Amino acid sequence: MKCHYSCKSAEHGIARRGFLGGMLGAAGASSVVGGLGVFANPAIASELTSQQKRVVVFNMAGGLSQLESWDPKPGQDTGGPFRAIPTSVPGIHISELLPITARQMHHLALVRSVNTRENDHGKGRYMMFTGRRQTPAQEFPQIGAVMAKGLGADKNSLPGYIQVSSSTGGRSNDSAYLGPAFASIRIASGKPPANSARPSSIDEKRDMLRNDFRKLANNDFSLRRRSAQTDAYTQSYEQAQQLMAQRDVFDITKEPQKDHERYGDHQLGQHTLLARRLLENGVTMVQVTHSNYDTHNENFNFHFEQLGEFDRAFGTFVQDIADRGMLDSTLIVVLSEFGRTPRINQRYGRDHWGSSWSICLGGAGIQRGAVVGATGADGVKVVDREVDHGHLFHTYLQAVGIDSLGHFSIGGQDIPIADPSHAPIEELLT
Repeated sequence: MKCHYSCKSAEHGIARRGFLGGMLGAAGASSVVGGLGVFANPAIASELTSQQKRVVVFNMAGGLSQLESWDPKPGQDTGGPFRAIPTSVPGIHISELLPITARQMHHLALVRSVNTRENDHGKGRYMMFTGRRQTPAQEFPQIGAVMAKGLGADKNSLPGYIQVSSSTGGRSNDSAYLGPAFASIRIASGKPPANSARPSSIDEKRDMLRNDFRKLANNDFSLRRRSAQTDAYTQSYEQAQQLMAQRDVFDITKEPQKDHERYGDHQLGQHTLLARRLLENGVTMVQVTHSNYDTHNENFNFHFEQLGEFDRAFGTFVQDIADRGMLDSTLIVVLSEFGRTPRINQRYGRDHWGSSWSICLGGAGIQRGAVVGATGADGVKVVDREVDHGHLFHTYLQAVGIDSLGHFSIGGQDIPIADPSHAPIEELLT
């Protein structure tokens, strides 16, 4: 089905055109002593993976309706046509559009009292991904870059922050002052990163000789003019080399056919299967985007179709992460830039709503089966335990063992890891 949107934001114009630039990453320097190559050793990599904290974010781009997902209000004028169904946690009900996810609720938690007071797509997304309001005075790193930095992903042989995208791939500019080592790499439509295969015109021996010469030249240069910038180039180049040696990690055709079927043959299903594969192989942070939930028109028809895809892929993913013993080390977050209005408009749609909406999360250090906060009977106002983007950001970090009240030392300056005016949602943490 096709859904026609009335929101004309620049962000969605870009999303629809698939605009995305960038290359795999800067590559101008080469290996220094004790580089990333040591982490390609299978035994070491296996040990690191068993201890590693991981994060996966499902970005429901455009603004998922809380009333058709995590906080249904059946029987109310604002409730819409869908029922609320019981979950695997007694007393917790979610929308009937999420039956598979409902069976996994004992692994998850809900926050039903989010109020960001922001109805703009770009500003809302910035707040939810950085934990701060946008300001001209300072650009802040997104959650994936902060997680990659805080969990030491630069010491791994694979990129620490990967976005599985439906558009062209490349390196993003989302790490701000943390530097390019922690910026995301976009994987286009579940394919290996661009330019990650050795050109067919260069054989392996010649490639090794070229790289040996590059190492000598760059090590000599670093003895005289080493800087933070040259170190960043070195790290990016080494990471690209290790990524080239591990391209199979990105090849989901190596997953059993039954898994492809379980996750769904649609794009989200395959992207979610790839996310599982990446996390299993040592990637610290993976972001999967499902769009476009900006349903000013035909909200109910669209959510019926779109959440059918999400429910199958996400519910299967949660079950697999739990069955494979990864749940205690994997933080799972489902978020949007805002929710949808309780009021149903004349086009059977719901508009932008940042005043009372919900997110879902689980795994790692999150209390299983918890519900924090509540909205009133019609969903218009938060009536218990109001929180916002800042509280959520602190909570994500604390759940994987990062001290969100601490600082990053950047160029000799201490910068708070998360907004110091906020704190984590303590009742969500184990």
